[in-house]
Formats: sequence, structure tokens, C-alpha cells
Amino acid sequence: MKLKEVLREKIEKRKEEIKEILEKYKDKVVSQVTVEQIFRGMRGVKCMIWEGSYVDPIKGIFYRGYNLQELREKLPKVKDEPLPEGLFYLLLTGEIPTMEDVKEIQKEINKRMKLPEHVIKVIKAMPKTSHPMALFSIGILALRDLSKFAKLYDEGKLTKEGYWEATLDDSIELIAKLPPLAAYIYRRLYKDGKMKEPEKKLDFSANLAHMMGYDNEEVYELLRLYLFLHADHEGGNVSAHTGHLVASALSDVYYSFSAAMNGLAGPLHGRANMDTMAWLLKMKKKYKGKIGEKEVEEFARETLAKGEVIPGFGHAVLRDVDPRYLAFRDFALKYTPDDEIFKIVDIVYKVVPNILKETGKVANPYPNVDAHSGCLLYHYGIKEFPFYTVFFGISRAFGILAQIVWDRALGFPIERPKSITLEWLKENIEKI
Repeated sequence: MKLKEVLREKIEKRKEEIKEILEKYKDKVVSQVTVEQIFRGMRGVKCMIWEGSYVDPIKGIFYRGYNLQELREKLPKVKDEPLPEGLFYLLLTGEIPTMEDVKEIQKEINKRMKLPEHVIKVIKAMPKTSHPMALFSIGILALRDLSKFAKLYDEGKLTKEGYWEATLDDSIELIAKLPPLAAYIYRRLYKDGKMKEPEKKLDFSANLAHMMGYDNEEVYELLRLYLFLHADHEGGNVSAHTGHLVASALSDVYYSFSAAMNGLAGPLHGRANMDTMAWLLKMKKKYKGKIGEKEVEEFARETLAKGEVIPGFGHAVLRDVDPRYLAFRDFALKYTPDDEIFKIVDIVYKVVPNILKETGKVANPYPNVDAHSGCLLYHYGIKEFPFYTVFFGISRAFGILAQIVWDRALGFPIERPKSITLEWLKENIEKI
């Protein structure tokens, strides 16, 4: 596979760069930890390398140095939106792929895009009341028997130099299985329960829509955009960091990515678009669909007065409108300008930031990606809110797995930060 040859060359160069940095700057202080950061989830502590992406507080997410709009133009596409397979190539190599490069990855994915029978049985054995993210995590673990890395490691046939290559093989295998796994979970919980086979002529995102039962070119485009926009977001968020942490123990990607998905399932991480949709529909119901700026302002102020947050607004890092939000807005203006929910979203976009600014308590009063993504899925009939996090999870595979390949290539050690007791801190804080 050409991708491996490209990576092999880049890995050797990267190793040399790290060696030089360590020799020259190993004692250089990069970040200092405050007492507040210890008690506030280590927010902002610079303590890990993440190759794929970086978030600028004003300009938003950059994938390998490119902003989102650049990549929407530069990455190979079927129609207007970039193919996530091409983004995976970029996250791995740092290079914009050709369509030929993307087709090579698509070929590798498509020939693996069939769910093993035992995985179907595992999902079928679970109650229909199960949360889709629980089934997604369980299904990923059920695929673990396919791990090339685990097999070779257990047989003593894997050298450290070969870790990354076996991990890349596992990553492509796992990525290929995610659309049929997710689609079967969707059909099992919400539709006829029958497995729909993939079409080899379709790309990754289109196959996901097809197997779910949405054979619509606009849905294909929406999922291409969705998976592209959510693919990576630095390494410090819960799902990315969890995947990296578990993999640092040399756990294979099935263990690591399943763990990452368990983190993503938490209410504070992966369900904000679901909460946003619930908030919008509650507003719509209250005003019987007759909503203008006055109604949005009233509803927003009522929400804040109850001590609740307005979902989809604010961000841990960003201090301006999320470019991912703007990308979804572009899509809506093109394909769904008359959609009733989108019209409400657009009014919220104009009204809520000023209300949040008035409070003086919000570092970022602007909308993030979750303020918009749900209304587009809803428009095309995907109204099962708990499943929205599964889309997020599929997308995040590209960034997390690309980084695990690099973790193995660069020989990163097991992650083991030092913890302290509260008593130790009380006794030593004046001496620090």
C-alpha cells in the first residue's frame, strides 16, 4: 500500500526531529500547572503531542495546518464536500491526497466493509432499550478478534519498529467496520432490524447513509461534511485523550477506541447537539412554531434565569464563532434554507450571543458546532437523538486512530502522570 511507504519515510524524519529536540531542550519548561488547573480538570496544561489538529481560539480548528475552508476546497470530493477518507490520509501524512490516494484507501475500506456474523449476534442479544452508544462500544470490542496487532504481539512476532504498521492495518479494518456496525445498531433500535449490505461503488459516508436506509444524495453530502468536521479536535478532549491513554498501554485499537467512545457518551462531551435539538423543539412547542427574535430572546432569558445553560453556545477553547458551525450554516443555506428548525437556529445565532455577553460571565458567547449539526440530521428524517453521538464517534475515529498510529511510530511511552493527595497539597502549597 502506497500509504505505508509515505508514512515510513515521514516516521523516520519525525524520529530524528524528536531526537534533536530532546537532546537540545529536554529540560526546557513548556507548561506550568496552577492549583486552579489541578482542581479544574487540567484545563490548558500543555502535556502531550497530537499530530493531527490544533485549535486556535479565534480561527478555530486546523487539520495539519490547514483551516476547514481550505480543506473543503482542497480535499478530493465526489460533489462539493470533502471525503473523510481523504482527511484520514491528511491526518496520517500531513499531505493533501490525490483522488488516486483516496481511492486506494476506499478500496481497502470497501473490501473490509462487512460485519462478522458474531458481531451481529452480539448486538441482537442486547435489549432494544440499550443506548446506541453502549451498543457501539460493545460492537467495537466484539470486533477485537480481528486485531492483527494483538495476534502478532501475542505470538511474539512483532518488533517495536513494526507496531505502527500493524496498528495502521487494524485502524483501516476498524474504520471499515464502523459504518455497517452503526447502521445495524440504528436499524435494530429504530427500524426493521434487518442488516443492509454495503455498496462497493459508494464512498464511506454514502455507504453509512445507504446502510441506514437514507439513499439520498443530499444525505450523502451531509454525512461527508459531518464526518469531516468532527474528525479531530486536538488531543485533550475526553474521547481523544482516552483513546491515546489506553493505547499507551499497548492496548490494540479496538480496546482503545471502544474506551474513547465510552468517554464520548458522557453528557458533558458528545451529546450537546442532542441537547440543542431538545431545546429548540421545546421553544418551538411553546410558541407553536411562531418564532421571531422576541420569542428567542424571551426563551433564552428564561433558560438562563433557571440556572441552565443554552446548549450549543460556548466552548472550552474557542473565543469566536466555531468555523464548523459556519460550514453547517453554508450547507443549510444551500440545501435547506426554508427548513422550519433552521430558521429558528438562524434567529438564535443572531440573538443569543448578545444576551450571553450581557451576563459578563461567558468567555465565549458564540455558537459551536453542536448548535447547528442536529437540525440538519433532523431535516432529513434522522430524528433519533441518542444516535447523533454515534455519528460523532464514527467521525472521531479518523483523528484518534491516526494519532495512535503515530504514537506507536514514535515509540511514545505509557502515560503515567503524577497525582497528589489533598493533604500533600495543603502541607506543601506554600513551598511550591
